[in-house]
Amino acid sequence: MRRREFIALLGSSAAVWPGAAFAQTPDKRRRVGLLEYSRPDVERMHLWDIFRQRLRELGYVDGDNIAFVQRWADGNADRLPALAAELVEMKVDIITTAGTPSAQAAMQATSKIPIVMATGNDPVGVGIVSSLSRPTGNVTGVVTLVSELAPKRLELLQEVIPHLTRIATLVDLGNASSVLAEHETEPAAKALGISLQVVNVHGPKELESAFRSMREPRVDALVIQVSAMFFGERSRLADLAAKEGIPTIVSERAYAEAGCLITYGAGFADTFRRAAEYVDKILKGAKPADLPVEQPTKFELVINLRTAKALGLTVPPALLARADEVIE
Repeated sequence: MRRREFIALLGSSAAVWPGAAFAQTPDKRRRVGLLEYSRPDVERMHLWDIFRQRLRELGYVDGDNIAFVQRWADGNADRLPALAAELVEMKVDIITTAGTPSAQAAMQATSKIPIVMATGNDPVGVGIVSSLSRPTGNVTGVVTLVSELAPKRLELLQEVIPHLTRIATLVDLGNASSVLAEHETEPAAKALGISLQVVNVHGPKELESAFRSMREPRVDALVIQVSAMFFGERSRLADLAAKEGIPTIVSERAYAEAGCLITYGAGFADTFRRAAEYVDKILKGAKPADLPVEQPTKFELVINLRTAKALGLTVPPALLARADEVIE
């Protein structure tokens, strides 16, 4: 089945992966629940493909010794508690989450089933784990440290926009990591003498009005904070920014591929791959409390030169030379 047809089949409702019909799942299969805050677009599905591929490399065969069931919230945080409860009722052996709200919903649904984060930002700050080195409880996994990169992102913007005096930051109020990252951006902007406008949204329906609010007074650039909901809307965000003529900086390279100006952060492909290794360890007997939460060691800088030209911006050659990828 072609990928586009498969997406249409999934729609916006709960999706069950092939081999995941639990009523017929033999006891020998380990059952893995996948809880996703975003919607099933091609890029997000590709990340979960990477997760399952890594498990195949570790000896898990879908339909043989492992079965997956996935639930998508389509960017609606209010749906997550019920979806997490469904996975718990199915008595899955482990839950893997993408997006901080997913991890929080899974935590609220169960204190016994192990939970592995495939993405997330500062789980200590939002109360998911007590510490990174010894998480205690039933949650561990991989984080992206988005908020700690706030000063670096503003410095990158200043290199491209020397007159940078006023920026906006787009925040998903349904995502505690998004709110936390905004709190890190405020002091970073103040330290650089940059005025900051905070634009809060509750969901995708508020994005158009959010961009209209940046017109008066005019902002020089936009920082889009971490959110799996925003990730699912990245092409729309890039289009809205282009329409308003606003340069954007975000955390993950897929945003630059969608048309945003700059991305700087940890690669999600690696976090999903590493999350699969956590699942493997737990299925083999390790306890989440004994597995430190992993932090990224490599960050990618991606610049969309097409977008820069469309905005009338000149990217300094020195910055282009430092980029891991330049989209032309």
